[in-house]
Amino acid sequence: MLSRRSVRIKVMQLLYMLNRDEQLSFPNVMKSYNDGIWKAYELYIFQLYVMLKVAQYAEKSAANRAAKHLPSDDDRAFTPRLYTNPSAQALANHVQFLNLVEKYNFNEGLDEDHIRTLYQAFNETAEYKAYLTLAEPAPEDHNKILLELYRTLVNHDVFIEMSEDRFNNWQDDESLVVGAIKKSIKALPTQGEFYKEFEPADETVREFGEQLLRKTCQEDHTLLEHIEPTLKNWDADRVAILDMIMLKMALCELLFFPTIPTKVTLNEFVEISKVYSTDKSKDFINGILDRLMKKLVKEEKIVKEGRGLIE
Repeated sequence: MLSRRSVRIKVMQLLYMLNRDEQLSFPNVMKSYNDGIWKAYELYIFQLYVMLKVAQYAEKSAANRAAKHLPSDDDRAFTPRLYTNPSAQALANHVQFLNLVEKYNFNEGLDEDHIRTLYQAFNETAEYKAYLTLAEPAPEDHNKILLELYRTLVNHDVFIEMSEDRFNNWQDDESLVVGAIKKSIKALPTQGEFYKEFEPADETVREFGEQLLRKTCQEDHTLLEHIEPTLKNWDADRVAILDMIMLKMALCELLFFPTIPTKVTLNEFVEISKVYSTDKSKDFINGILDRLMKKLVKEEKIVKEGRGLIE
């Protein structure tokens, strides 16, 4: 699930912490990286479980409707198929998935009021009402309504608060988690270990992320020596901290990661700067990196493996 861009962002954030906190040691930063790299995966499991619990609330709604002294026609016609359909049940009875939920203690501390609020919000949607009127829903109808349920959840303040209360990485990893959950829902019903696809891959996490973090720290002075001459009228101390960190990380990739194309490195850090730094950072970083790359290529200090890796 983790892309190289998301790994770059996590490394950048940790380097910023290391820059701002003199008491923070590199081993602690590396531990934070290794701990934090799994947070997107844990968030994925958490949100999938909360979605399941909201769907399960349909059974309580059915019981409440049946207990009414004067039930309406809608009450009599209601079925808890949001939870009893084959797709939802495949998840509800997936032993390995539920073991992960228990491992991370996600089955503890969920506020039933929050679950009820989320279910009631979905209960008012036209999509859910239309689904309940289907005489014989097709398998794709069950998956479609679960996708609609999740779409409702990720746009609801209560669900966002539930995620943010447990995970401080929700905003950074939102697109990754949402994409992974949508893919998992579309694959239902399944009995396989579907969640393993979204575990952090060794190649991305260790071979790239850990090396980028370690190498950027180890080569800090060397990287700065390369960057300073390209700043022209700028003093290095005047460059925004995040911008300097991104420049050092990008330069580190150019010099020490032979399999990553130079164009990819430049594009990635320009895109990251658009989100995490100032309005002017994009052009600043693009200009500095362009000058750095041309200089280092001329000096034959950038060595890439394979064709097309230097442009």
